[in-house]
Amino acid sequence: MIIVAHPMFLLLLFLSLLSSTGQMVSAKGKDNVREACSVTRYQSLCVHSLSHFSNTAGRSPSKWARAGVSVSIGEVKNVKAYIAELKRHGHMKGRNKIALSDCAESFAYALDELHRSLGVLRRLSKSTFSTQMGDLNTWISAALTDEETCLEGFEGENEKHVKVLQNRVQNVSYITSNALALVNKLATTGLGRINDP
Repeated sequence: MIIVAHPMFLLLLFLSLLSSTGQMVSAKGKDNVREACSVTRYQSLCVHSLSHFSNTAGRSPSKWARAGVSVSIGEVKNVKAYIAELKRHGHMKGRNKIALSDCAESFAYALDELHRSLGVLRRLSKSTFSTQMGDLNTWISAALTDEETCLEGFEGENEKHVKVLQNRVQNVSYITSNALALVNKLATTGLGRINDP
C-alpha cells in the first residue's frame, strides 16, 4: 500500500521547516550581535544599530568593526544634514549661530576621519596591522572628540532646536564610541582573524 501525502500537507510541512530554520538563523544572528556588542559602552544602542549586520558579520571582528564605522558614518551624515537644515532656515541666532557653524565644521572633520577609517578597515594587512590599528584608534578618537566639541558650543542653552541637536549629537557620539570599541576589539583579536572578506 502506497500512501500519498496531500499536496497541501507537503506545502505546510515545507513552510514549517523553512520558518523554523529562519528562526534558528535569526537567533544565531542575535547572539552574534550581542557577542560583538559586549565590548561596547552603549550595548543596547549597539545591538539596535548593528542588528541588521548579524548574519553577514557573523563572528568576524573585522566585519563588526567595519559595520560599526559604517553606521557611525551614516549617523554623522544625518546630523550634518540636520545642522545644514538649521543653518539654511536660520533657526539659531547670536551665539548659537556661531556655535552651529563651528559644529558644522567639526562634523565635516568627523566625517572625513570616519571615511578614512573605513578605507583602512577595507584594506587590512598583516604586515601593517599594528600601524593600521594605531591610525584607526587616532582617527575614530578624533571623530569622537569632534562630535563632543560640537556639544560644548551649546552648553547651558535650552532652546528647542538646540536641545534636539544636542540629543542627536550625543546619540552619534555614543555610536562612534561603540565603533571605537569594536575596532579596539579587532586590535586585541590580532592578526589571525583579519583575512575575513
